[in-house]
Amino acid sequence: MPDSPAAAHLGACLRATRIAEHITQKTAAELSGISERTLRDIENGRHSPSLGAVLSFAETLGLTLKAER
Repeated sequence: MPDSPAAAHLGACLRATRIAEHITQKTAAELSGISERTLRDIENGRHSPSLGAVLSFAETLGLTLKAER
């Protein structure tokens, strides 16, 4: 899916957390069960990931997700 503000925000948050935890994209992708390319696209807001991919990536980073209105 093309760029969207929500995808860009999600990707930036995930990237910032991954970097703060000193986890490489390769390691994060392997631990999350997604490809490095998909991970890069998510982090750059170029891909709106499935909920499963987001949950897996968040779990890899030790994050919990919160839905808001």
